[in-house]
Amino acid sequence: MNAHDLRVSLVQGDTRWHDPAGNRAMYEGLLAPLAGATDLVVLPETFTSGFSNEAIHRAEDMDGPTVAWIREQAGKLGAVVTGSVQIRDAGGVYNRLLWATPDGQLAHYDKRHLFRMANEHERYAAGSERRIFEWKGWRICPLVCYDLRFPVFIRNRFDVDAPGRFDYDLLVFVANWPSARRNAWRTLLRARAMENLACVAAVNRVGRDGNEHDYAGDSVLLDFIGEPLVECDDRPQVVTSAFSASALAHYRERFPAQRDADRFQLLD
Repeated sequence: MNAHDLRVSLVQGDTRWHDPAGNRAMYEGLLAPLAGATDLVVLPETFTSGFSNEAIHRAEDMDGPTVAWIREQAGKLGAVVTGSVQIRDAGGVYNRLLWATPDGQLAHYDKRHLFRMANEHERYAAGSERRIFEWKGWRICPLVCYDLRFPVFIRNRFDVDAPGRFDYDLLVFVANWPSARRNAWRTLLRARAMENLACVAAVNRVGRDGNEHDYAGDSVLLDFIGEPLVECDDRPQVVTSAFSASALAHYRERFPAQRDADRFQLLD
């Protein structure tokens, strides 16, 4: 790993129900003070609508206002901005995480694991591949909410032909994770950090949505042993901290558990 420290900002908001324009304005106000002060800004899952199956009827395409907005924010802040929205593409609607860089480039990851307990799998199309994005010398794997429960898909693999090289250095989770299951959120995030020898940035929303689900926030930045750099409570807030590239590299050298990891192939 050849990287500098990475400043990451978590934007924990009370997303408005089915109000894309209102949410873009609200989140833009939260983002504005971060200009020049961060490298990566993380917004919640479905940050323009809340987690709603009915929002599928107003899904935008890749030429829509939210894609333009997130690219504009990345340019203003001089940072990557990421978060997920409903996007209609190739005949289906995806819960799509957008990854906008300051130079105007845009990539995406489509949520692989759809939350069947809310019938998401009946309304939305599932993604087919994990994505790794490189930024500031860090290899970053973005994931969406329910993906957190599937450690095989997330597993960080060690490249035996390039000692010290991992699939990724940082996991990013964007979520609408209800407070009724907050213990799973908090526990699984720490497990994913520890088992993958990687840092974790995870942002959740707060407040109550249109389905009467409450959200406790609990957004967090975790180091590679699952210890928090910063934690949020249940209020709207923006927090920033920096992950240490040298500390991560040193830990991986000092505790090379990846050398004993099982080899496997992930089949669809």
